[in-house]
Amino acid sequence: MATINARKGPDANNKLVIIGWQAIIRKRGHPSQTRTFRTKRDAEAWAKVTESEMLRGVWLDRSEAESTTLGEALQRYADEISINKKGSAQELCRIRQWLERPISKRTLNTLRGKDFAAYVKSRLNEGVSPNTVRLELAIVGNLFTVAAREWGMESLVNPMRSIKLPAPAKGRNRRIQPGEWGALIAQLPYPHDHAVVLLVETAMRRGELSGMRWEDVQWTAPSILLQDTKNGESREVPLSRAALQILHDLGGTPEATGSVWKTMATHSFSQAFIRACDRASIEDLRLHDLRHEAASRLFEKGLNPMQVAAITGHKTLQMLKRYTHLRAEDLAKMLG
Repeated sequence: MATINARKGPDANNKLVIIGWQAIIRKRGHPSQTRTFRTKRDAEAWAKVTESEMLRGVWLDRSEAESTTLGEALQRYADEISINKKGSAQELCRIRQWLERPISKRTLNTLRGKDFAAYVKSRLNEGVSPNTVRLELAIVGNLFTVAAREWGMESLVNPMRSIKLPAPAKGRNRRIQPGEWGALIAQLPYPHDHAVVLLVETAMRRGELSGMRWEDVQWTAPSILLQDTKNGESREVPLSRAALQILHDLGGTPEATGSVWKTMATHSFSQAFIRACDRASIEDLRLHDLRHEAASRLFEKGLNPMQVAAITGHKTLQMLKRYTHLRAEDLAKMLG
């Protein structure tokens, strides 16, 4: 049987009065549970439901979910889960965005689907792309799954299951236009200018580029072995003369070891690219568009889909298709 005690405190006249009711439940095989309510009726109702759940074997400890904020859970998720992912830098950036929101101060047990539906509306109104919002929601959705399965918060219900995700945006087909390439490179500092050229010459992903190591470069049969790719499989990428020259300019030699980019952080690279586009008056060009550009150039050079996929690392030709946007004049030249 639960114990219900009155909690007293001083009123405006410094007289002791009842300010709440505390319910205490102690049952063998379960941790003791204590909660305070404004009225005795609420305390008795909670105690009755909780004891019934314990007797039926369906009770779940909600104390941690009731005391852990979304922000605290996100920080733990970042430290234990995100840090071990290949795309950790991007995910940590999205987590920092969550931490700046008022919703991060809410405890996990109070969050409902409507809270995240409002978040979606707010982010879209800010001009954030639907794909970015989907990625942000995916983090929190997975957080709730991890919290329930691995962190002992079995009482949590994943609120993401009850909301409608924003429709994914159509794949971008932005190509570098005449005059933009030279202007972009001219505005990029070293070594960011070299990194951008390598992205277009090799069709590597940004994460693959940042993971390049000198010992993986083959100088005699120019290529580089990418050990840590998005799909988890190593991939050998051929190096064009321009790519090979860039590596030489970066100080590469057959004897060199270690990271190719010892002085370039992923975040600084992204920021340098954005600033260069602004200074060069280049609109709506994103860093990831360079992979699209690279794949399209490979097709324009006459490579077939299987050859291009071997270089880019795409698992299916359908995935490769969204990165490919051939210029009409180049297709006309190929037709003769």
